[in-house]
Amino acid sequence: MLYSLLYPLRDDFGLFNVVRYLSFRTIASLLTALLICYLLGPWFIKKMRQLQMSQYIRDLGPKSHQAKAGTPTMGGVLILFSVLLSCLLWADWSNFFLLLCLGTTLSFGLVGFADDYRKKVARRNEGGLSGRVKMLLLLAVSLLTGILLYCHPGYETQLAIPFFKWIVPELGIGYIFLSVLILVGSTNAVNLTDGLDGLAAGPVAIAATTYLIMAYLAGNLIIARYLQIFYVPGAGEISVFLGAITGSVIGFLWYNTYPAQIFMGDTGSLSLGGALGISALCTKHEILLVLVGGLFVVEALSVILQVGFFKATRGRRIFRMAPLHHHFELKGWAEPKVIVRFWIISIVLALLAFSTLKLR
Repeated sequence: MLYSLLYPLRDDFGLFNVVRYLSFRTIASLLTALLICYLLGPWFIKKMRQLQMSQYIRDLGPKSHQAKAGTPTMGGVLILFSVLLSCLLWADWSNFFLLLCLGTTLSFGLVGFADDYRKKVARRNEGGLSGRVKMLLLLAVSLLTGILLYCHPGYETQLAIPFFKWIVPELGIGYIFLSVLILVGSTNAVNLTDGLDGLAAGPVAIAATTYLIMAYLAGNLIIARYLQIFYVPGAGEISVFLGAITGSVIGFLWYNTYPAQIFMGDTGSLSLGGALGISALCTKHEILLVLVGGLFVVEALSVILQVGFFKATRGRRIFRMAPLHHHFELKGWAEPKVIVRFWIISIVLALLAFSTLKLR
């Protein structure tokens, strides 16, 4: 909105020329989303308490988590509102990639909202959408997103492999299925990680910042050629979207950090996972998401391995509890220690991801 209103006035008012710079709008988007989330946080938490939108704690989880029962949830609604309003103010709404990122993120958020709301009505953790319905909805959103990307004129369906610049397999229509795999995988991985106060929010902010920079690089022809990465015309605008994601998550983290005053719920975890997935696709750094979001990957793998091993051995376990963060809790690690150490791992993985830009 501000971009559309102010940019045409740049010739009459030189000050407004600043909105043409992507870097300025990205920073403005980040700060705007952060302030919206921070300022509305207390009101939103109070409102969720009044509506009795509280978190149900499973009896099977760590006993220390029982104290979290009654904490308001569905903080993802506040995150999405902050992202949408910030993008409305600072982004170029004629950009295809911006609209696709927002549409995909909000669609996953709606699936999470339906799940959270049904849990509230049922008053139990298992009262949300059934696993089959939830997965079908996630697949439907992912498939539609993959088709839209594939049909976009000029969008490359080649796949970049980190560290190997000459290996760029052409996937053709198979790129749609890769898109579905990445989107469904990222949404579920972030969802599984969201089990401790601020555990998912911190790494999401780190990963979103990483892809914010990747989007800026991919959308700049000169830089993309220098780094020998895919040049994606228009992808730079995704940095404004990711600035809003980063800002809103940091603002939300003010209230979500230990001891949490509010949880993001599936509304937040599914939408944020989708935001990372679609950003990886639009910036042509698809495989790099495995490294940038390595923490989420490990958390998801711990659940897959635990369930598979349990079934194969008829009751034996690899970890004391899955996802992996619960394993360390049961080993005696304090919750803040698990959270901060996982954040540190996310920062290291982000730095390794940046190293792939030159190690090619």
